[in-house]
Amino acid sequence: MRVFSIRSFGLAACAALSLVVAAPVSAQNGLAGAYLAARHASYFSDYKAAAQYYTQALARDPSNPNLMESALLAFTGLGQVERAVPIARRMVQGGLNSQAAHLVLMADQLKRGAFDAVLEDAEAGRSIGPLVDNLISAWSHFGEGRMSEALAAFDAAAGQAGLAVFGLYHKALALAAVGDFEGAAELFSGDDGRALLVTRRSVLADVEILSQLERNPEAVTLIDDIFGLELDPGLSDLRDRLIAGETLPFTTIRNAQDGAAEVFFTVAGALNGEANDTFTLLYSRIAEYLRPDHVDAMLLTASLLEAQEQFDLATAAYLQVPNDDPAFYAAELGRAKTLEESGRTEAAIEVLTQLSKSHSGVVLVHVSLGDMLSRLKRYGEAVVAYDQAAALFGEPEPSQWVVYYARGIALEREKRWPEAEADFRKALELQPDQPRVLNYLGYSYVEMGTNLDEALSMIERAVEGRPDDGYITDSLGWVLYRLGRYQEAVPPMERAAELLPIDPIVNDHLGDVLWAVGRRLEAEFQWKRALSFDPEETDAQRIRHKLDVGLDKVREEEGLAPISVANGD
Repeated sequence: MRVFSIRSFGLAACAALSLVVAAPVSAQNGLAGAYLAARHASYFSDYKAAAQYYTQALARDPSNPNLMESALLAFTGLGQVERAVPIARRMVQGGLNSQAAHLVLMADQLKRGAFDAVLEDAEAGRSIGPLVDNLISAWSHFGEGRMSEALAAFDAAAGQAGLAVFGLYHKALALAAVGDFEGAAELFSGDDGRALLVTRRSVLADVEILSQLERNPEAVTLIDDIFGLELDPGLSDLRDRLIAGETLPFTTIRNAQDGAAEVFFTVAGALNGEANDTFTLLYSRIAEYLRPDHVDAMLLTASLLEAQEQFDLATAAYLQVPNDDPAFYAAELGRAKTLEESGRTEAAIEVLTQLSKSHSGVVLVHVSLGDMLSRLKRYGEAVVAYDQAAALFGEPEPSQWVVYYARGIALEREKRWPEAEADFRKALELQPDQPRVLNYLGYSYVEMGTNLDEALSMIERAVEGRPDDGYITDSLGWVLYRLGRYQEAVPPMERAAELLPIDPIVNDHLGDVLWAVGRRLEAEFQWKRALSFDPEETDAQRIRHKLDVGLDKVREEEGLAPISVANGD
């Protein structure tokens, strides 16, 4: 549970949002066109276009504060912090009290190692927010070689209500950076009753510290406790090195500038999902600016851009991760996703195909390739990818169910039912009450007209597990219909239509059920609804035929028993 307040970080969200709500600008001298184009680009988080058009607008109205702030935010969102610095300097020199400008100028000072200037500005009252102010002051004192003042500033940050974990975390990093691993380990252990920030990055810092203290077994236990036994390549390699007795170097923080970058990354991570993405991106971009090899900041930046549907920028961000970094495979997975989302599916598949060769021992890589091929309905190729994933399994684990389930679907679509059924059964062996598997296997039996009693039992268990899932509820109604229990089928089918009101298949099914209980006009209405939504998702010809001659005639033509007979009437 997060206990901090976004306000504690400073830089009010309205500053970040000024990209889309900047005040009106004069239409003189052609300014309106550039301004309106910039606002439109900003509304869609198109930082590249926004930076271009705000620059054009500033050329015509260079002292406009809203244009300057918006341009500054566009450049930082684009990752060009150095181009935002002159704008920030002009804003401050013009007497504008912009926290965004102060933040960019602080980043510039830190980048240049001008820690004394940072401290002077803090003394003069230039503020970002309590947490950032204290932590940056602490790292600036650290950079000036004044450790006592730095520790006092870290303690001041830790003293802020709800923010102790951040102050203590950075204090531990500073102690480790000067070789006081005992002091750092004591803070990480939480022996004083105050738990430290727990993230992947903080755990790895703790692991390095324990290794420096020749406590590798404890470091291994920490990895196992936090990450479990299914480790990614980076963690697996780290664990192997610890077991081999290697002393890991402390690399999380090398100097004061790294510490400052960690401040902005820490804040960005805390704000992720809690604040506007543009606001969060400002911090992650500055973290990258201060420490260009901060891979975690690169990945966070890429995910934020992806969330804003800036797929080209996200792809470029993922490409920044070096191919020899342990996180490279994660970056490539992200890049493949952004390529797919931007419509470049063949490029996305090529990324995953190459990754499956370079990282052939990573299950997730093969599963991701299989999933993408399945989405493209290339099920035969998907089966091959899932086969490669399954071949890497050791002892059976409950989490493996999803691979068997996904492969089962691909096999079923390839009309290889015996193999598909075996995979669904295997998935249920690993995860007996998994609603998705129960529903898919049960529904498949219904469609094939076999094992109907077992199918009903499976789907009832699936509904119990996910009562608000419209597709599973539809399956329950449909199996009851196929069993001839028409009156019982009505409530779940109506419920499914409530949950998925515009799904064509659900509406088609509801029409059949309503027809079976004599509600003919309502049935025809539901069939027409099904056709109105997405005819390609249904058997449109069959639905039109039902509307022309009725369901009874259609069933007769298909060799099915009349509803009245099937219903026992």
